[in-house]
Amino acid sequence: MKSVILSKNLDFILIKFPFIFPLIYFLVLSLIPSVENLLIFFTLLFLAEAHFGATWPFFINKNNISHIKKNYIKLLVFPILIIILSTLGLFMFHNLFLIFFFGCNIYHVSRQSIGINKLFIRDKNTLNISENIIYFFNLSFFIIGLFIFSSSKIDNVILNNINEIILFLLLILLSFLVIKKFNSDEIFLTLTGSLMFYPVCFVDKPIHAIIMGVTMHYVQYLSLVSKVQIFRFQFKSNQILIFIFIIFLYSFIMTIFSVSGKSTDNIISKLFYIPIIFQMLHFYIDSQIWKFSVKHNRDNVLNYLIK
Repeated sequence: MKSVILSKNLDFILIKFPFIFPLIYFLVLSLIPSVENLLIFFTLLFLAEAHFGATWPFFINKNNISHIKKNYIKLLVFPILIIILSTLGLFMFHNLFLIFFFGCNIYHVSRQSIGINKLFIRDKNTLNISENIIYFFNLSFFIIGLFIFSSSKIDNVILNNINEIILFLLLILLSFLVIKKFNSDEIFLTLTGSLMFYPVCFVDKPIHAIIMGVTMHYVQYLSLVSKVQIFRFQFKSNQILIFIFIIFLYSFIMTIFSVSGKSTDNIISKLFYIPIIFQMLHFYIDSQIWKFSVKHNRDNVLNYLIK
């Protein structure tokens, strides 16, 4: 398997270390706080919900129809159950379900990071080390996030201590990777997978903790899905335009629903549940369509990805 997906430079910017995206988010939020709501809206529109939207034309594709029919329990029945259970969870156990959702989010992002590593890293020992590091940091950020956002007020001294510990661990991590003779790509891939939820340590709102660092995940996903779809369509511009239209139509609708959660109207605010339910569905569907141990996925996804 070759270790280039798009091109050497694009792979680095969009897949291996897309750090420019959370950096831009952070700078805008810090330097122009008055545009915070616009920043959230456009990040949801062009990255977050767009990446969720890309799942559906990618999954409901003529290449997959027969596979879906043969595996209807996994690919049709289970998704329906997820919709039902997520809806019940949001209405009956709202806060508990949001914690569960946060955990699923972190696990899903971690799995994608590990999957991307497998596209570029061939040494199994290196892969195992990178995987364990990614799980360690993301589990740590999950615990830190629960601690910070479940408390009414966190002392700045505690926050500073948390950040000092994380920075110290990152320094140890870099030293460890150098000692283990990781090459530059392996270091950047490991850092990318490990740092996506680092914003939980310094932002003041959960929404920023969830989407700031995870902009890297969104960009990676959109890049990979777009590559596969373009080759599936054999570069036919009309089909590519339809694909883009579906993504952004979905994204626009779900972004409107997402920001409706701030509405003072009780009924309108509940529209916020719809994107969360579909995100839960995305977590599951993605775990199935990117599973390369399945021959169908190797033939209809991986085959196009490594061309």
